[in-house]
Amino acid sequence: MAYSVILHISGEPSILGEVEDLPKPSDNLIVVSNPRLRDGKDIHYLEHNVVKVIWPIDRITLIEILESEDEENLIGFVRE
Repeated sequence: MAYSVILHISGEPSILGEVEDLPKPSDNLIVVSNPRLRDGKDIHYLEHNVVKVIWPIDRITLIEILESEDEENLIGFVRE
């Protein structure tokens, strides 16, 4: 299952992409598929045909995990 994530990289704009697995505490790298800016535009320092990027974890300050479409469709019990 792929996770949609937002990577906050030191000194760079936030990057939106997908990862196959969430990084473990022992990981040094993170592999991101379909990297793009949050507004969907290309990242200026990557070639236009790049589909995967490997970033070192020590450059990343924060990883946000977005909910999947399946989780959005779940109906919870809410008192009205």
